[in-house]
Amino acid sequence: MIDLQKLETEKNNPASKHIDTMSTLEMMQVIHAEDQKAVDAVTPLLPKIAETVNKIAQRMRSGGRLIYCGAGTSGRLGILDAVECPPTYSTPPELVIGLMAGGTGAIFRAKEGAEDEESQGKDDLSSLSPTTQDTIVGLSASGRTPYVVGALQYAKRLGALTIAVACSPASPIASIAEIDLTAATGAEVVTGSTRMKAGTAQKMILNMLSTGTMIRLGKVYGNLMVDVAATNEKLRERALHIVMEVVGCTREESETSLHKADGQTKLAILIAKGNCTKHEAERILRESDGQLSVALRML
Repeated sequence: MIDLQKLETEKNNPASKHIDTMSTLEMMQVIHAEDQKAVDAVTPLLPKIAETVNKIAQRMRSGGRLIYCGAGTSGRLGILDAVECPPTYSTPPELVIGLMAGGTGAIFRAKEGAEDEESQGKDDLSSLSPTTQDTIVGLSASGRTPYVVGALQYAKRLGALTIAVACSPASPIASIAEIDLTAATGAEVVTGSTRMKAGTAQKMILNMLSTGTMIRLGKVYGNLMVDVAATNEKLRERALHIVMEVVGCTREESETSLHKADGQTKLAILIAKGNCTKHEAERILRESDGQLSVALRML
């Protein structure tokens, strides 16, 4: 038996108790006011999130990966964050990974029973051969999902960095993980519908973990996406404008340098700024550990 009343995410929200009899505008006002509480719930976690980003980045520099494990909405949020990293930062698909209870099919069609097997969480994570340099993030709004518990317990035994992202305080996954990132979002507008406030808070935390890590790894210059994978028309245009903005060159010069750099924005910036070859730009970028600000000073 699960005592739902002990889970903050399962409690009844007095603000929405009569939401079914409200006007549609009143309904939206209640939902919006509750969503703002999700933002407030993340605020106290900022120092701990910053510490976590530094630890993830340090591990990635040593060959580690970032692996999300979750079920339901939480699992889908992890997958969403993972799949956006390659196009945004040109990372290999195996660097940031999302594991979902129930496998690929559960991404598109709910398989709610899949989350109840601790052993499956362990087995799915084990299939990736995790190491001590990896970071394993357990995602569960309630903080008790057996699939996530199994994955985190296995990761902890291996010596990987373990992180819990939950929305119900004093949860099982928080007690397992080395770092507890619990955003206490409270009762949902629709009781137990954790795709709402809890999902919003978890998405915010994942945004900060992955984005902060990529910035620390030199994937951003200023606020520009200098490692963008220019794989479609919009992204190619973005790369062109990034080179133009950083270098202060014409569109034609940007196109020429991107062609010489085989579409790699960082290299194109160095080629255009330093009037150097692709080979020279690659050497400078290696010596600067991928940090464009350092590479530009080296020119």
